[in-house]
Parts: sequence; structure tokens; C-alpha cells
Amino acid sequence: MLLSQVNVKIIRFLYFVSLISLSWTTGFAQQALSKKDSKIQENKTKTSRYFIEGQKALVLGDLEKAYFYFNRSLEFSPLEPAISYKIAEVLVRSDQAQKALPFAEKAAIKDPDNKYYSLMVAEIHTNLNQPLKAAEILDRLMDDGESNQQYNLDLASIYLNAGEFDKALVVLDRAEVYFGIREPFTVQKQRIYLRKNDLPNAIREGEKLIDAFPGNPNYVLNLVEVLYNNARLEEALNLVTEEIHKYPNQPELQMASYTLLKEKGELAKANENLISALKSPDLDGEIKAKTFKSLLAELKTSHREALLDQMESILLEFNSKDAMVLEVIGDRKKQNGDDIGAMNFYKESLRVQPKNAPILEQVILNSFGDSPDFAEIEAFTIMGVDEFPTSPEFWFYDGVVKSARKKDSVAVISLSKAIELNTSKNPQLDQVAYGSLANSLYNLGEKDSAFVFFDKALELNPNDDQLLNNYAYFLSLEKRDLEKARTMAEKVIKKYPNNATYLDTYAWVLFQMGSYEEASKYMELAIKNESEPSGVMLEHYGDILFHLGKVSEAVTWWKKAEGSSEASEKLTQKIKDGKYHE
Repeated sequence: MLLSQVNVKIIRFLYFVSLISLSWTTGFAQQALSKKDSKIQENKTKTSRYFIEGQKALVLGDLEKAYFYFNRSLEFSPLEPAISYKIAEVLVRSDQAQKALPFAEKAAIKDPDNKYYSLMVAEIHTNLNQPLKAAEILDRLMDDGESNQQYNLDLASIYLNAGEFDKALVVLDRAEVYFGIREPFTVQKQRIYLRKNDLPNAIREGEKLIDAFPGNPNYVLNLVEVLYNNARLEEALNLVTEEIHKYPNQPELQMASYTLLKEKGELAKANENLISALKSPDLDGEIKAKTFKSLLAELKTSHREALLDQMESILLEFNSKDAMVLEVIGDRKKQNGDDIGAMNFYKESLRVQPKNAPILEQVILNSFGDSPDFAEIEAFTIMGVDEFPTSPEFWFYDGVVKSARKKDSVAVISLSKAIELNTSKNPQLDQVAYGSLANSLYNLGEKDSAFVFFDKALELNPNDDQLLNNYAYFLSLEKRDLEKARTMAEKVIKKYPNNATYLDTYAWVLFQMGSYEEASKYMELAIKNESEPSGVMLEHYGDILFHLGKVSEAVTWWKKAEGSSEASEKLTQKIKDGKYHE
């Protein structure tokens, strides 16, 4: 509540109390008071003061203080109904309905003409799961005058919840007489008749709404649903057909006609209504998309494909900026094996409505393929963490992509966040995140931390080939734990004896251990199994040959590595001097 509203309420109340105070004191203005009268006047003053303080506290939401002051006020005026009512209100707001009941009843008894006191008693009975007692009070209120007819719907709801359907109908009929035909009353009556298996009366209630509000498709569709669910297909179809004839530009009714005609097997007529509805700008895109998706789930036939072709063309003409429409067209592309086309539609859908976790994840995962565009993928991983900031998966994807783009500082932040949010619920995510985090930490020069995370990752999966390879390679670069590095690299090449990357790692571990002959053998295999050997491989092979005393051959291989972005800073010096530089 705004502060100004609070102040207005307090001012109004103070004014009200001041009038009461004046009425209490007017009789004493012209004469000296006796001791007894003086005591009465003092009590009235204290009553007023404590009541005002209680009301202030209540307006400000301090229920404990309000309860204290109202009780103090009651001590001086125990018969005042307004005070009892306020104590009941405080207790109800404090979820103490049982304790509030006697105070509310006391107020209602003292002032039976105040409907708010009676309504408080009814509310408390409702809170105490005593609906019929609440109903009795509301019923009595409505007998007291027309101004209370607004509570008919509340009373009907109470009777409904209590299973008193006939009483609820009586109340709703009474409300309808007073207010006229209104949707809440008529719909509720229809539901009651349906629960009583009284279909004729349920239908009459639906017809009543249609007649009272001509041209409103929602009331027609409501009755169509009732008829259809009760095996009155022909009646439902006749109703829709008549209404379309009266009001031809209502796509919702055309969609209903499509469904009913399709049920009857009259596909040509059904599809005419469908196509007409789809062309309407007034039909919600979500309905169009759901209809398209439901057809996708049907058995694939030439008839279905021809209809989907027609629908797709219409949807792209009239709803090309609707996220759900773009998504379902992507679904069709995917179903037909056009993964690239599917991804393009999914991406467009996400640009319209990014809050779609399943599609967003599909786009990210399917973008990791041959020659991935990491800059584009990162745009979607950022979208993921922005839209789903508590999802460890999207933070993980973001970290992996940033690591691939050599943005290791921010990759560490995203990967750490993924691990934090995951809270070990998904061990596989933790394992891969530990490995990726280790790679980025190593690249940032935090080598000890990197090796800690490599070990953590291996604890969760000691057979992760890429992890074993990377860990072994980084250890070889640091000339640390070379036996451990050899064991890990050897484990991988036994499994993949023709993988050039893994062979290169194993050869370099052997080189660092001084096993040059063996290193040469595995580096030759690596180069042989790689169509375009990297600059690192070529330089490494030159380094190995140099240590085998084959200096001219070493220089030849170093020159082959020259110009590669992957070669070391020492390569030029090696070629110039004709010798190995650490």
C-alpha cells in the first residue's frame, strides 16, 4: 500500500474517532463531573486512545502491536462491538481463526445490523472448514436486503464445495433474477447440471448465454464442448455451422468446425475450414501452432504432407514473427531430416521468444559439430544464462564455449557457477565442468589449481579419454609427474591407436622422459594419421629428431612448422641456430 493511502486511512479514522469522542464528552461540557462520571469519561478517553493506536498499527501491518492496543481498548469498553471486530480481524490476519471466532460473534451479536461483522464471522467459519455455517450467515444477509445480493456467488461457491448442489442452484437463480443473465452465474449453473447428469438443463444454460450475448464465440464453443463430450457430435456441428453462417468472420468457430468435421471423416470440408481459419489475423498464433503440431504427430501420408505444405506457407505469410509458429515449422524440418533448416527456424524462434529452455538447449548442442561457429553459439549460451540464471547446464555450455574462444577468465566464472548451481546433483556435469575448468585455469597460468581440478574430474570418471589426454599433455609441458602422464596417455592410445592427437601427446611425454627413439616412432605415427599435421606436431617431430642427432632433418621439419600459428616462439631461433631451444 502507498504511504499516502495509509495516511488517508489514518486521517479518516482519526476524524471518525474524534466524532465519537465529542459525542462522549458533549454532555459534560457545561457542568462539573462527579467522581463516577469522571471515571466514565476517563475510560472513554482511554478506549479512544488505545483504539486509535491499534488502528494505526493495523494499517501499518504491525499485527502484534495492533492486538495489544485493541485489547487494552477492550478493557475499558468491553461491550463495544467495533473493538471486538478489530481484534477478530487481527487474529484472522494472523492465521488464528479459531481464536478470532468468539470476538467476531460478539461483535455481530452486539450490532446485528452491521453486515461487515456478520461477514467476518462467515469468513472465519470458511477458514475453519465449516462452510454450511458460513452459508447460513450469507443466506441471512441476503434476506435482509437487495444491497447484499452481491454475495450470491460466494454463497453458491460455499454450497458447491459442500456438495449442496440444489441449494447452490436456488442461490444462482436468485442472483440471476436480481442481476440478469451473467456469465459467472450461468456457467456455474451449467457445471452443476453436468455434475447432476442433467444434460438438457446444462444445454439450456449454454443456449441462454449464446442468446443473451450474440456473436460471442466463447459461449458457442463452451456449448459445443458440452455437446461433443456427451456424444452429441451432430448437434455440436449444427450449432457451429449456424453460428458461422450468422457470423462468418470467427476463426475460432471455423477451427471447431474443422475438428468436428474431421471427427466425422469429412476431410475436404474440414480442411476448408482449417485453411480459412489459419488465414485470419484474429486467430491466435498459439492455436495455429498447436494445430500444425498435432498434424505432425499423425501418420505421415501424402495427404498430410500436402496439407502441412499449405499450412506452412500460410503461417509464414501471416505469422512469420510468432515464436511458436517458427518452432513447429522447425519441428517439421527436423522430422524430415533437415537438421540445418530446423536449427535456422529454432534460432529465429528464440530471437522472438528466448525463454524456451528445450529449444535453446537443442540449438546449443546441435551447433557443436564440424567447424562450429563459437561466436554464434556464445550468443545463445549468453541467452541461456540470462533467461535461466539458475540452470547449471546453461552456465556450463557458456563456460565451454568461452573456453573454446580463448576467453578463459570468463570461462572460469561460468564453469564455477555451473558447479555451484549443480550442487553435485548431476555428477556427469560436474566431471566435464571440472575438466573444462582445469583447461582454462592452466591457460591462465594457474597450474596447481588446474591439476587439482583434473584430479577431481578423474575421480568422477577415470576413463574420460579427452581428459586423460589433456592432463597428460599439460603434465608433460610442466615436466611434472611424467610417469603418471605416461600411464594416462598410454591408456588412451591403446584404445585409439590411430588418433593423431593422442599419439602426439604420448610421443611428447616420452620425449620429456628422454625416450627419444620411442617418441620418434609414435610421432611418426601421429603425422602419418593426420591429413594436415598441426604446427605443434611438425615442430615436436623436429625437436625429437634433433635429440636423436638428426640435426638437418630436424631443421627440415622445423621449417615445415614455420608460419603456423600453433608453433612455439622459439621456432625461428631453432631454425636460425640449427639447434633445439627449450
